[in-house]
Amino acid sequence: GMGEKPLKILACGDVEGSINAVFNRVRTVQKKSGQFDLLLCVGNFFGSSPEAQAEWQEYKSGAKKAPIHTYILGAASQETTRFFPSADGCELADNITYLGRRGVFSGASGLQIAYVSGREGRQDPTPAHCFSPKDLSQLVEPLISNNQFRGVDILLTSQWPRGVWQYANSPEVNTKFCGTTSISHLAFKLKPRYHFAAVEGVHYERRPYRNHVVLQENTQHVSRFIALATVNNPEKRKVMLLTTPLSTGHSPRMLLTTPLSTDHSPLYCNVGTGTVCWELHEMAQRSLLCYLALAKGSLTPRHVLVLPIGHYQSVVELSSEVVKELDRYKMAVRTFYKSKGQRCVLFERNYHSQHLQIQVVPVPEDKCTTEDIKEAFMLQAQEQNMELMEIPQHTDLKQIAPPGTPYFYVELDSGEKLFYRIQKNFPLQFGREVLASEAVLNIPERADWRECKQTPEEEESLSKQLRNDFQPYDFALED
Repeated sequence: GMGEKPLKILACGDVEGSINAVFNRVRTVQKKSGQFDLLLCVGNFFGSSPEAQAEWQEYKSGAKKAPIHTYILGAASQETTRFFPSADGCELADNITYLGRRGVFSGASGLQIAYVSGREGRQDPTPAHCFSPKDLSQLVEPLISNNQFRGVDILLTSQWPRGVWQYANSPEVNTKFCGTTSISHLAFKLKPRYHFAAVEGVHYERRPYRNHVVLQENTQHVSRFIALATVNNPEKRKVMLLTTPLSTGHSPRMLLTTPLSTDHSPLYCNVGTGTVCWELHEMAQRSLLCYLALAKGSLTPRHVLVLPIGHYQSVVELSSEVVKELDRYKMAVRTFYKSKGQRCVLFERNYHSQHLQIQVVPVPEDKCTTEDIKEAFMLQAQEQNMELMEIPQHTDLKQIAPPGTPYFYVELDSGEKLFYRIQKNFPLQFGREVLASEAVLNIPERADWRECKQTPEEEESLSKQLRNDFQPYDFALED
């Protein structure tokens, strides 16, 4: 049912015998973030060195105990097959369970975790540390034959899906030799919300990708592929991931908001560039880069946020492809406002903000000129002893604000840009205060978004209205 509390899950890459290190890490995480329900380990859990074996012996004998329910995959190398008594899952030590060659593990809350141990087997019969095509079909068939099947919550594999990096951010691996097509097919059929893998020694989180052909099929949840590095790796790459609490029956809408802070509802999610063709175009999927959302407690009905999907602190940290798409959105919104007789004012505050958001606010052309708006910002800044500088149109923010620099930034529809490097005590509502002031929109009572309460119904109908109005300007629908 829907009543159970969502599971809090940790996922971890190749442990390679550093068992104490992993459990110490878990204890640290739990001190900071409270108890987790499960630790899921992908890749090689065991190591073949004498130290690794001695460490494992302590857990096996019961001298030490795992601080969390730990589920591991089978051997991903020949040397470690001797740690597994059989091909079937079993408890290896108190709190440490081997899942088995392949199967589906259901958490108490109905959470579905599908898994496949080892690497792809090339010969027949397959070696103990490999899976066969038959293993995969026996995993997939029972699941997809149920016409209610919408995808599993989590997929655990040791190897990566081949080509998962296409049309997305690149991993630090030699992609010629990375991953296997059979895992790509598996991920395509099982549509996991999270897919964890390892064995490549690097940490890589692919931008979420869609599981439906845009505008041809019903919207489904997005998938996140996350590869984790080896425990104790010298480069300090990420070996463990905390998932957001997962519960069953969650709507894709909720899932899309998980990487974001809670102050906006995505109303636009069919965005991105290109389709991902892992296998002869049979998988038309869209990558998500950015989307538009109605601002919470919006100043005016068309006040929107442009947000990148994924967690970025500010514009200066974005990759060039995300910047390209943000710029297309800015242009589209500008053109949209223009058609409504409105000027476009855009601002970003990289200070005490969890997540990058660009605020875009329309100002009716008959209310004031661009020059008036610029002056309003300048004057208000002067009153607060802030030096708002004008920066050249074609200057890239990166040149003035290295990542980590707190700043406030405004862009007017004339292309003029104003920039302030934040010292301390910056008024958080500054952008809104200027726009709400008498000189501009003359709605001083709406300066603070927390005062602009809307019921979920009002928000829903504003969103709907905006979606319909904006549709002709949305390049994501044409791509």
